[in-house]
Amino acid sequence: MGLRLMCVVAHPDDECFGFGGALALAADRGIETYVVCLTDGQAATNRGDAASGEALGAMRREEFRASCEVLGVTEYELLDYQDAQLEFAEFSVAVGRLVERMQRFRPDVVITFGGDGGQNSHPDHMMASMLTTAAFHWAGQAKRYPDATKLHKAKRLYYLSADFSIPGRPPAMRIPWTVVLDIRSAKERKLKAFLMHVSQAPLMEKVKMVFEEHGDDERYALVAAMEPQAARMGTDLFEGLDG
Repeated sequence: MGLRLMCVVAHPDDECFGFGGALALAADRGIETYVVCLTDGQAATNRGDAASGEALGAMRREEFRASCEVLGVTEYELLDYQDAQLEFAEFSVAVGRLVERMQRFRPDVVITFGGDGGQNSHPDHMMASMLTTAAFHWAGQAKRYPDATKLHKAKRLYYLSADFSIPGRPPAMRIPWTVVLDIRSAKERKLKAFLMHVSQAPLMEKVKMVFEEHGDDERYALVAAMEPQAARMGTDLFEGLDG
């Protein structure tokens, strides 16, 4: 079995705005990718021509599908949690749903937000980080979910980080990065994927200059690994892993 990458996000457009470079580069290398999005983004400020939350959710589900296809994502799934309410989800149940997916997909590497909540410090992003972190560890522990039959220990967990702040947003306290991923070869695909989120066009206009100035790389922090090791800088999420 070849290498596999799993990405857990909170909202449609997170997959491309935050992680699009990593996903596209993985696809280029023949690495299977799986994106799990926890909500359908019904609480978004930008709502396109949607007349209701349900209509916006349906619109954003389709945008998420189109974005993932642009990025070459192998498998993608959008769950049914309520946008802007992830902090109130039953923690163990939500983690269990991610554990089930990790045990089925069996990723080598898992990527998600850091506890800072990403560039806009969104509470849903923070919760995506906490839920994914617990699932990363618990997917390999028999006592956590006794009914699980396929325990799995992914080899690495990375948090998204950054070396800049979005103007007008409170600066987040970001985790220091250990990987600078050169995404120049995938930059246009990352932008194209974001443009699939038509309902979020005003957001794209607001961050266009940020994307142009800082869009050549993505930065990640290694926060868990199979072997004890000192922190060091790298350029590849899969360095040293065999397919």
